[in-house]
Amino acid sequence: MSGFELLLKIAGGVALLLWATRMVRTGVMRAYGSHLRRFLGSATRNTVTAFGMGIGMAGILQSSTATALLTVAFAGKGLIAIAPALAVMLGADVGSTLVVQVLSLDISWLSPVLILLGFVLFTTRPSMTLRHMGRVLIGLGLMLLSLKLVVAASEPMRDSVTLQNILIPLSEEPVIAVILAALITWVTHSSVAMVLLIMSLTLAGVVPPALGLTLVLGANVGAGIVPMALTMAEVPAARRIPVGNFLFRLLGVLMILPFMKLIGPYVAEISGPDLGRQIANFHTAFNLALALVFLPFIGLMTHFMARVLPDKPGSADDLRPKYLDVTVIKSPTVAVACATREVLRLADVVENMLRRVIEVFSGNDPVLLEEVSKSDDLVDDLHEAIKLYLTQVSKNELDEETSSRCVELIAFTTNLEHIGDIIDKNLLEIANQKIKKRLEFSEQGWKELVELHRRTLDQMQLAMTAFVSGDVDIARQLIAGKEQFRTMEQAAGEKHLQRLRDGRIESIESSALHIDMIRDLKRINSHLTSVAYPILDASGELRESRLRVRPKSEGTTVAEANG
Repeated sequence: MSGFELLLKIAGGVALLLWATRMVRTGVMRAYGSHLRRFLGSATRNTVTAFGMGIGMAGILQSSTATALLTVAFAGKGLIAIAPALAVMLGADVGSTLVVQVLSLDISWLSPVLILLGFVLFTTRPSMTLRHMGRVLIGLGLMLLSLKLVVAASEPMRDSVTLQNILIPLSEEPVIAVILAALITWVTHSSVAMVLLIMSLTLAGVVPPALGLTLVLGANVGAGIVPMALTMAEVPAARRIPVGNFLFRLLGVLMILPFMKLIGPYVAEISGPDLGRQIANFHTAFNLALALVFLPFIGLMTHFMARVLPDKPGSADDLRPKYLDVTVIKSPTVAVACATREVLRLADVVENMLRRVIEVFSGNDPVLLEEVSKSDDLVDDLHEAIKLYLTQVSKNELDEETSSRCVELIAFTTNLEHIGDIIDKNLLEIANQKIKKRLEFSEQGWKELVELHRRTLDQMQLAMTAFVSGDVDIARQLIAGKEQFRTMEQAAGEKHLQRLRDGRIESIESSALHIDMIRDLKRINSHLTSVAYPILDASGELRESRLRVRPKSEGTTVAEANG
């Protein structure tokens, strides 16, 4: 067999292993992703439970990287504190080793069974969940098959003089071996696959046992690099987690690397002659040791990471949730107060978008358009974080007043998110068309649009005041403001139609944009006015129906028709 053919077979086996690992992770996330996210959010109250959750998550997902990305997403929204998040990661490091432990057993005979069963579930589609579980079973079967292929393809390399000339010096240079394994793990994005590959090459006699253990250390370093590289664009609070975990791994490797020649014989004595078992056991033991050594120092690492990666005041990073304190979720009254403060921050972001959108129209400024558009991403993130936080609060036993307030907060937050979408996807798109086509509104038409926009801003202020105070008079002003806006809108529409009849060129060219802008401002007003209805309803200031009840002489009343 030629060297090229040999390397091709090994590369194919490794590619199959990586693909199978991805299949398992994708299947689990599609079947139970929402449950896993909920469990992750609820089980990070303290270090111990967070550590246990990390073990379970990585064991299920077969990837510490996938667990890291979920944890980073929660931390970026302020739903997980940094200390328990680091505990989750230490647990995930241990959990991913359990996958290697299972796959290191001689269960290759199970591969065709898993693939067949998975194929039946995936193709017959008894339910979407079972279909995704079929994907998981196929992935597990392919993982076992790929390991068998790698071992079989590697056996001819055992007697290769060239390979021995490369590996023998590498055995004497542990630092280079660690760096090489770390780089390969980073490229493959899977420490599980890398450790399984090391195990396969060791079983085939290609890699000496002592070198195999050193390469495992490199795989652990590389596993810390992967989530750190994938989250470089996240806010500092989120980046602290993978960076802190990488430092834990790196410190652990630096502490143990000088003693590898002493440790190797003990691993062989405890694990027995099975070389694959030696690799798997050392991998698990190393990560357990990391957890035992560094769990007590999580608080210290948290303070250190806050200094190394501080928040950036006044930037987009500072607009992540500030007040959603997860430690008070079990105290609903306090938690609702925290959520209220966060909702007001969200309202400020939306109000700023609404205030600046008119500047985009007046200045035809594409740069400002992009800035305002980016604010909608912040609105979406805050909306999701507040909704998740209040969902967790609602799991407590709430009195009627607190429960009602939670509903109002979610409703107002949802309306604010809708307003952000209208600004981003509608008003800014209108502005973009105006800029691209170099259109201008007529002087009178622009004045009408500016006045409608000013009225909408006034409504925004009233809505925020009504939301905070619950004042009936302010709620009535909000409803009255909606009626005034409707009157202004109808008048503006009639004037615009008259300008079209008069053949005003600017009005004809910008007619579609003019009408769409009025429509979107009206929609924003409707969302803002919705704040007033619960207040007025609670005070008995609303009619049951806006329909006029007909006198008997005009026909049958609604009550008679229903009777």
